[in-house]
Amino acid sequence: MAKSLRQIVSGEKARIVSVSAEGEIGRRLRDMGLSPGTEIEILGRAPLKDPVSIRLKNYTLTLRNSEADYISVEPLEA
Repeated sequence: MAKSLRQIVSGEKARIVSVSAEGEIGRRLRDMGLSPGTEIEILGRAPLKDPVSIRLKNYTLTLRNSEADYISVEPLEA
């Protein structure tokens, strides 16, 4: 069941299902490696839950929740 990247908790792993952003933000998210099929791991969140730090393709990326809302993911089984 796909859900927003914002809904995934720290330590959880997921696979990107889709990136719904269009235009400049969509291009920027895809340029950062956030494309369907990519596996990610949530490393943590700031104290106020924004931004979120994720690990993908051997690097760490930090996204605002407003950006994370464009990304649909499917949690991976532990």
